Amino acid sequence: MASRTVDVTLVSARDLRDVNLVSKMEVYAVVYLAGDPISRERVLADRTGGRNPTWNATVRVTVPASGSGSGALRVLLRTERPLGDRDVGEVILPLTEILAGAGDEPTGATQGAYKVRKVGSSKVHGVLNLSYKLGGVIHPPAGQYQQAGATGYLAAAAAPYASAPPPQQLSYPYPCPPPTMVRPLRVSSR
Repeated sequence: MASRTVDVTLVSARDLRDVNLVSKMEVYAVVYLAGDPISRERVLADRTGGRNPTWNATVRVTVPASGSGSGALRVLLRTERPLGDRDVGEVILPLTEILAGAGDEPTGATQGAYKVRKVGSSKVHGVLNLSYKLGGVIHPPAGQYQQAGATGYLAAAAAPYASAPPPQQLSYPYPCPPPTMVRPLRVSSR
């Protein structure tokens, strides 16, 4: 399957929801392809920005070149806290929107301001400024998937064994211990 890279530059955010009641927020971002936890890339936390963090950091994520299906690039904003990090909000960018009109060649940077929504909700809690640019389409070598594709693996796994392994002889280095006598329990009738 052909793939391409997306370089996401997280510029800044503003008017984020304050989820730290006691301390100042130290917001960081995690960018990944939705449904693929292996593709997670984290941006360092802004220690001074609070509700208006600035990162100017770039992460690279590999996505399918076709953009078909319901794939999306997810930007999760979180804050560092002593008792465990907490979600601030998220931005979901559909791959169909990112890859719309892009050919096989690399593209220039596209800038945008996206609404930050509370995780699992439609409430808007700020704006995320970011830009992204697409790398060129990478096609796998011609015979790679024909030799070791999913069907080849399953066929090899389902192939019968040439012969059953010989039964193993159980041998113990020491003889079994003699049985022990157990005294019957006395029931007292008081």
